[in-house]
Amino acid sequence: MIVSQSTSSSKHFTFEDFVARPDYVEWIDGRLIEKTGTTMRHGIVRGHLMMQWDTYADSYDAGGRALPSVPCRLLNRGKRPDVSYLPPDILTQSIQLNFVPQSPPLLAEVVSPIDCAEELFSKAIEYLESGCQEIWLIFPEAKLIMVKTIEQPWQVFSSGQTIATRKVLVGFSIAIDQLFA
Repeated sequence: MIVSQSTSSSKHFTFEDFVARPDYVEWIDGRLIEKTGTTMRHGIVRGHLMMQWDTYADSYDAGGRALPSVPCRLLNRGKRPDVSYLPPDILTQSIQLNFVPQSPPLLAEVVSPIDCAEELFSKAIEYLESGCQEIWLIFPEAKLIMVKTIEQPWQVFSSGQTIATRKVLVGFSIAIDQLFA
């Protein structure tokens, strides 16, 4: 999801203020920005992917977890990716801090109908520059997924194809049609 409106126009907020908020906000330039535009389909895809990553992690990466909307600190901002996978070492550290001190190594952003393409790709690059190893941009309406790692260009997957993780949760794969079912 992309930033859409500010919850405060004049007050300066800290990163700690952002972490303390349970709702869907991002922390940008000292402001808390609401994230809006989610749909029922958005929530279903988000929940399904989180369950699939978490189930795989239970079998093959003991101790890691897929989580929704965990606060993470990027270079100069605070974000809450739709779905994050945290391996055991980062999960343990994050639980103690109550936030992820970097971009999660594997994350997914589920695109809502109001998201702006320029902001979406800018956000993806920011995640990658802040420690993310692999990002999935999921387009529920178009039923396609774009994947980028720090080393590889964007790859697009659509109906009839299978997508697999490349850097984190290695070995996980899912049919695109199954994810959007």
